[in-house]
Amino acid sequence: MGDRRSILMVAGEASGDLHGSKVVSRLKLADPSIEIYGVGGDRMGEAGMELAHHSRDFGVVGFVEVLRHVPRLRRTMNGLVALARERRTPLAILIDYPGFNLVLARRLREAGTRVLYYISPQVWAWGEGRVRKLAERAERVAVILPFEERFFAERGVDVTFVGHPLLEVPAIACFEGRRERPPDRPLLGIFPGSRPHEVERHLSPMLAAAAILADEFPGLEIRVARAEGLDAGLIDRRLERAPGGTEVVGPERRHRLMREATALMVSSGTATLEAACFGTPMVIVYRMAPLSYAIGRMLVRIPHIGLVNVVSGREVVPELVQGEVTPGRLAETTGRFLRDREAAARTSESLLETREKLGTPGASARVARLALSMMEGA
Repeated sequence: MGDRRSILMVAGEASGDLHGSKVVSRLKLADPSIEIYGVGGDRMGEAGMELAHHSRDFGVVGFVEVLRHVPRLRRTMNGLVALARERRTPLAILIDYPGFNLVLARRLREAGTRVLYYISPQVWAWGEGRVRKLAERAERVAVILPFEERFFAERGVDVTFVGHPLLEVPAIACFEGRRERPPDRPLLGIFPGSRPHEVERHLSPMLAAAAILADEFPGLEIRVARAEGLDAGLIDRRLERAPGGTEVVGPERRHRLMREATALMVSSGTATLEAACFGTPMVIVYRMAPLSYAIGRMLVRIPHIGLVNVVSGREVVPELVQGEVTPGRLAETTGRFLRDREAAARTSESLLETREKLGTPGASARVARLALSMMEGA
């Protein structure tokens, strides 16, 4: 029997750090003596987790891009497994980041550590072969999208739908409805992504599209959101293509921008669900390295890439992918929400319906309860 008061947690990305920090807080509230350590960001550290590694060093995606980081990631994994053995850790909570965490889950199980997987890999989108690995390596899986519970249960996974953790974010939880901007002063919000390579691929065409829209709508206000942990210079260096008066807003104002904007251009990812929670019309954008995209096309089995469309089960908002991401296409597609207020209102209504599908607040508390029950042998 090991030290029953030790938990290893791994969150390799900014969103995982946000959601993981709330689980850390809930665990510490339930039992302040619990030792929590592993991979996370500033939020998890502030919540009381010992950071063996910082998640800022893990933010890579794409099949080709990840290959360059394999040796470093392997060393990190070896160190985490060694720590789990040394501390005789009974439980690991692995958050998303499947390329790393699915392998780590196998090695931890071999070392005698139970695994709770929170925010499951999107195997329903690509690679159903990973479902078997998840069932073998994670004793329990806590999912955050409503359709995932049935999908995994039908494939033999011990699964619980805990609701989406975004509903715990104060700005989202307290949202009471949209307020229309004056027609002569529309606001365009630009969310180029949370990783450096996303900003590099998305921001220039987004700003060029904004310049086209600024010519059509003279009163247009334009704000670019900088994600937490991103070097401000990544955005500043590309502002020469932006119309005069374009403002960059920091992470602390991202939800205010989502709430107040007339329309958004958003890099595919969790940000699309955040924007949906405010009912803000958007265009989803995504570009990858050509080889990574070609491989992804062979593997992806669903018709949409944007989470808001996946949850809705239909295309609620338009998606522009790879070669479609041009200034002209972006301006044309986003401009529809600025020109046609009725169409924008219908889209907003559909997005708020999507929010209702995300469950009820309390995901972090539910995950903490699952973790504590597993530590007690349940």
